[in-house]
Amino acid sequence: MENQNLNNLRHSAAHLLAAAVMELWPKTKRTIGPAIENGFYFDFDFGDTKITEADFPKIEQKMHELVKSWDKFERQEMSADEAKKEYSGNEYKHELIDKFAKEGRKISFYKSGNYWDLCEGGHVENPKEQLKHFKLLSIAGAYWRGDEKNKMLTRIYGTVFPTKEELDKYLWQIEESKKRDHRKIGEKLELFAISEEVGKGLILWLPKGNIVKEQLENWAKKTEEAQGYQRVTTPEITKADLYYTSGHLPYYKNDMYPPMIVDRDEEYFLKPMNCPHHHMIYKNRPRSYRELPLRLAEYGRCYRYEASGQLFGLMRVRGMQQNDAHIYCTIDQAVDEFIKVMQLHQYYYEKLGIKDYYLEMALRDPKNKTKYHGDEKMWELAENLMRKAVGKTNIRMVEQIGNAAFYGPKIDFIIKSSIGREFAISTNQIDLFMAQRFNLKYIDEHGKEQTPVIIHRAPLGSHERFIGFLIEHCAGAFPVWLSPVQAKIIPVSDKFIDYARKIHEKLKENNIRVETSDEKESVGRKIRQSTLQKVPYMVIIGEKEIAANVGANFNSPVLNVSVRTREGKDLGMMTVESFTNKIKEQIEKF
Repeated sequence: MENQNLNNLRHSAAHLLAAAVMELWPKTKRTIGPAIENGFYFDFDFGDTKITEADFPKIEQKMHELVKSWDKFERQEMSADEAKKEYSGNEYKHELIDKFAKEGRKISFYKSGNYWDLCEGGHVENPKEQLKHFKLLSIAGAYWRGDEKNKMLTRIYGTVFPTKEELDKYLWQIEESKKRDHRKIGEKLELFAISEEVGKGLILWLPKGNIVKEQLENWAKKTEEAQGYQRVTTPEITKADLYYTSGHLPYYKNDMYPPMIVDRDEEYFLKPMNCPHHHMIYKNRPRSYRELPLRLAEYGRCYRYEASGQLFGLMRVRGMQQNDAHIYCTIDQAVDEFIKVMQLHQYYYEKLGIKDYYLEMALRDPKNKTKYHGDEKMWELAENLMRKAVGKTNIRMVEQIGNAAFYGPKIDFIIKSSIGREFAISTNQIDLFMAQRFNLKYIDEHGKEQTPVIIHRAPLGSHERFIGFLIEHCAGAFPVWLSPVQAKIIPVSDKFIDYARKIHEKLKENNIRVETSDEKESVGRKIRQSTLQKVPYMVIIGEKEIAANVGANFNSPVLNVSVRTREGKDLGMMTVESFTNKIKEQIEKF
């Protein structure tokens, strides 16, 4: 109900935006204005008039003026011919009216104040009191009906909230998100690159970004090995037959790269997911119940042909490396194994400082069951098993109708960054379908063949998306263990370079990732550059550090340094050994 109330508020704000635009530019042709996630938009054909964000204050002022006379929204129905008369010369509204009439839908209008528009409803009850806290955000081009063959319209985006506090918080999040944009930070910190010559959506991990990627991967491998996972590696291409067996073809074909035709006209595909390959590893030899649960894990590389318009830095890519695993178990083991999967997610997230997360269970659309495989009993059992497992955790769950996989319900982990942005990061399933498709079996304690349950899980999702999230969550200031450079040595002048290099070697011997700043620049500038690079510690070398050494020579058994943090805190002078132990302790605590 809360979501519906917010949608009604947003849709009402779209009407108010259109009313203001029509007051200011009466010759404008209105089209549609729906509520969307985090706000609303309205598409207009302004003709030869050019509208920019500089016009927003004028539009917002008019919105505030108009809403004072909006007591309520009144509904009225009309015939198609009558409705068209209300939109003389507006071919967009005429097209919608014809479409509604053809579908046998009632043609309704909603009026508030002096403004009324074609609309199916969904509004607030008291607009002049409820429509106060809104803000116009941006302008974009949008083709009518989303078809590039049609005319380009002007789309105005806005947002609205029930209270000023909620609006202010959201606007703060937008500004903070701009500062934390993983694409800008990734470029500044030299973490990754995308090259047109290589291809859209294909990530080039630069040396520093690769350190972050490998640190995460090594941590996950060590953690999962301790939990009984066995690592496997599978090829990045496969014959089309495998995906016909899984059911992904032909239904998933639009999301896959085009097939490669090889020997004797055989089709091969770049793999979009690891599941079928893991199933073939399970099927490689007969299995006994004594082997179950069998947990097969892989940082597998997958490729999906996402639409160009959907690509977005690390968040939406065409090539990805997934923290993937499949657990093959008995029906009696399924709930306990799924609980362990949920707990593994919690362990990862909380270790990384991600405190705010919840589950979203994606179910079938009951009005359109034809696009799903499997029988009713199978779907109900899979759903009930997952609900039972989640019920034994302390994780909040919401439901989403219509987003299930074609072979079963699924549960996504939704995590929130430090500024409140939400990311769907990991998909999990108790799958009762695929083992049947692949004819997977095990011999039970009575010597009879049984079909295993398959659990799909990927707690850290893809490296690309998860690191993109971490960049924004940490604003590029990774925890010490994950930082590409953990310490930067800054000599005050060239005469301290040799001493700085000696410190450099000492830290490197202790497996601390270190760089020495030997540029001919001022100390202040070097400190600023290291701070902008989000290096956790800066080691300052000058006269007082050398003077503090026993015997005041570079070969002294005691080497002293002054340490400063990226937050600007001066930790004072300490021995290299003390500093080394400090970093090691932070890493080990993680």
